[in-house]
Parts: sequence; C-alpha cells; structure tokens
Amino acid sequence: MDAHLPAGYELSTDPARLDHERLHRWLSEDSYWASGRSRERQERAVAGSINFGLYDSGSGRQAGYARVVTDHATFGWLCDVYVDPADRGLGLGTALVRAVAADLAARGLPRVALATRDAHGVYEKAGFRPLPVPGEWMTWQPDAPDTPGR
Repeated sequence: MDAHLPAGYELSTDPARLDHERLHRWLSEDSYWASGRSRERQERAVAGSINFGLYDSGSGRQAGYARVVTDHATFGWLCDVYVDPADRGLGLGTALVRAVAADLAARGLPRVALATRDAHGVYEKAGFRPLPVPGEWMTWQPDAPDTPGR
C-alpha cells in the first residue's frame, strides 16, 4: 500500500488497468481544462505519458487519475489530475498528488510543473509552489489569434 493513500485505495502506473472510457468521460465532460477533448486525442495523451490510476482496492474501480508528460531525466509536467465525484471529500486529490510526487522524486526528476486554475491548496500540500520568476516562462499556442503567420 502507498503510504500517501488512505486505506482502501491503491495507485498503479500500469496503463492496462486504466478505464479508458471512464477517463475520457471525466476529462472531456467534467473538467474545465480538457472539455471536449476527443477520445483519439486522449488516447494519444495517455500513450505519451506516465499514467497514475487511483483504484478502489476492493472493487478495482478507478477512482482517480493523473498523468505526467516527461523526458524521464530533467522535467515533468503534471496534468489531468482528476478524482471521481463519488470519491471526493476523502482527501484523495491531495493523496494522489503526494503519491505522484513521491514516485517522480524516486525516478530522479529534479523539476515538475503544473497549471491549475482552482486547486492551488491541493498542490501546495504536496510541495508545489508558484513559479519563483513567472516572467521567465513562456507558452506557444499555434491556434491563438495573435500567433505570427496565422
């Protein structure tokens, strides 16, 4: 059992255990960050990531998810963190993020970033902090109206 998770829950990085239909429904229908994401795009994201499934130990039902996009050496991007509404209020979000952070630390990743609109407290409990110099970070979106060449 993972020390970060409450009794009755387990974490697995085995992509074969993922409930792909449930995962797509959660993210495409209930999240603000992946609303409308196609199943095909979701499957590509899963294939290119380390996937963390959170499961009810008794039934095997998937209760949560997180994934990390990484080069496995210098950097990781934590994203798509989600806990099933039926399992919320039990501290699973914080436990999931702590377990993921512990796994990534054991893999030797020196830096992991994430973006969140509304769950800063969850991530702070796992050691995440705001960017010390946000002005050093940039983003590129090819479909943005102000992108040169559009």
